[in-house]
Amino acid sequence: MAPEPRTVEQQPDHYDTFAAAYARANENGLFNRWYARPAVLALLGEVAGRAIVDAGCGSGPLLSDLTDRGASVAGFDSSRAMIDLARERLGSEADLRVADLTQTLPYDDAAFDDALAVLVLHYLQDWSRPLSELRRVLKPGGRLVVVVNHPIIPPVMYPDVDYFATVPNQEDYDFDGVRATLTIWYRSLSAMSESFTASGFRISTISEPPVAPDTPPELLPANETDPSRFIGFIFFVLEAVQMRQDLA
Repeated sequence: MAPEPRTVEQQPDHYDTFAAAYARANENGLFNRWYARPAVLALLGEVAGRAIVDAGCGSGPLLSDLTDRGASVAGFDSSRAMIDLARERLGSEADLRVADLTQTLPYDDAAFDDALAVLVLHYLQDWSRPLSELRRVLKPGGRLVVVVNHPIIPPVMYPDVDYFATVPNQEDYDFDGVRATLTIWYRSLSAMSESFTASGFRISTISEPPVAPDTPPELLPANETDPSRFIGFIFFVLEAVQMRQDLA
């Protein structure tokens, strides 16, 4: 019997090959423009005067939204092409960096009031270092908003994937006519919770929001008659709790 093909995580520069197409597809696409972004902004609430870092910021649409709302923003992405697009959007004075969430982040301890990890952690098998680094750069009591593919997806769409295991699944996407294969690491809800707690976070909110009420009807799936029951991602607001090393 031939060995099964080995599935690996995306390389840090994976998005470089289709960055422009991805940015175009998401500019007015259902999952980002009308679902993830408005839900994240609603969870954050008033952000004027708050320092916020966006991990895996892509071409910077959330950073632009937050800037318009008066936040002081920083963003990083492992894709240099994505950061170049974000600079085009936000200007040369924006604090944008090429950095890898699996490595030490280029920020001081307790530098931010809030952090975002929107549609980035599910590309990683091991969440321990990324979450620990995000915890490090947050002030005690700061918030981390995490958005990942909903754990209900494997039982519904990929029944061969073991819900209770942390396993990769290769999925094909079309971004404005450019096809790309992404490796999504699925894990159970309890595994997510355990990772958050181990890294110094307390879950304050779990949200399964609807799409935005003004979503163009033609963007909704053909069989979706009730957008309030739309499920694609799961949203968490985590609180950075005081840890022993903080008190030392």
